[in-house]
Amino acid sequence: MDINQHNRFKNATQKDKAKYMRLALKEAQKAALINEVPVGAVIVKDGKVIARGHNIKEQKKNSMYHAEIVALQKACKKIGDWRLNDCDIFVTLEPCPMCAGALINARIGNIFFGAYDDRAGCCGTLYDLPGDTRFNHRPNVEGGILQDKCGEILVEYFKQKRREIKEQKQKNKED
Repeated sequence: MDINQHNRFKNATQKDKAKYMRLALKEAQKAALINEVPVGAVIVKDGKVIARGHNIKEQKKNSMYHAEIVALQKACKKIGDWRLNDCDIFVTLEPCPMCAGALINARIGNIFFGAYDDRAGCCGTLYDLPGDTRFNHRPNVEGGILQDKCGEILVEYFKQKRREIKEQKQKNKED
């Protein structure tokens, strides 16, 4: 792959990156509406969104249905190849080990994420899988895009979950 092609988004404006992250946030909102952890992703090729995804783990009863995996599956189907060299992903939360590995294996050019994940982030926080020189492909990574908005939707979701648990416990005590 031509190194200039691999770095094509490095010179993208913050406005461009924010535009795609807002689309990923819309996907995260869809996840929240179906009682899933609100994480969303979009995959972009040549300035066009070719795939979207959000968490559907609870819905599918399958731990692999993270937003990134859903978007990767759709992107591969759309372009008819497992190699996504000319594609970039925008995801609202730093990818976990599974998703970071899948993005490396798919040959994604750039990984852009919003909120950092202290518990499972593997694009620089806990581990830096994309930066590991032992892999044959190393996507560029940039975190913190619309970080506050991406983090806020997660914080609100988990606050609501804790309220629901507390209310259920209270109800159980009363019964």
